[in-house]
Amino acid sequence: MSPSENFRRHFAPCPIVAIIRGVRPDEVEAIGDALYEAGIRIIEVPLNSPDPLDSIRRLSSRLDDRALVGAGTVLSVDQVAAVREAGGRLIVSPNTSPDVVRATAAAGLVSCPGFFTPSEAIAAIDAGATALKFFPAEAGSPAVIRAQRTVLPRDIPILAVGGVDAASIAGWLRAGADGVGISSSLYRPGQSADETLARATALVAAVRACA
Repeated sequence: MSPSENFRRHFAPCPIVAIIRGVRPDEVEAIGDALYEAGIRIIEVPLNSPDPLDSIRRLSSRLDDRALVGAGTVLSVDQVAAVREAGGRLIVSPNTSPDVVRATAAAGLVSCPGFFTPSEAIAAIDAGATALKFFPAEAGSPAVIRAQRTVLPRDIPILAVGGVDAASIAGWLRAGADGVGISSSLYRPGQSADETLARATALVAAVRACA
């Protein structure tokens, strides 16, 4: 299965990428179970979390092919290799690094680099990006997505990431975003699995209400 097919398979049931920044390895499986129960099928463990590769290893093993698990805040080619070794299949970055995108594509992993301008987006696409992360979304507006959608390829999914919550999801999706990445309004360090389930369920409902 190609990275694009893998991404779309897990993205189609629910266009939310869960960003669980700060999660610990000893709690990641319970948090992952809660996200999966709520309907989310793509989970990102940022590399500035405690022992992130251990968390990715545990979560990938637990959810296996039922979810797409990987890393966020990936800034180097060496980190791509480390995430792959830990069982991660998703590489998300806050920036556009063609070297990281090319290494991700060469490894057969899903590449979702961050961009803010059309130049960055096109550079990422040319390097082999699977999807694009409009970041930080809170520094722009849905109107930016609407304008950029007129020039960017329709077959490349765009996610709005940064400051997105249940109240703002509809605006981003109506403007042309294909989905969203959600962090603090979904998960905060130390949060229980029960609270994660409640928050994730509400966010999934908000997305599905836009369908």
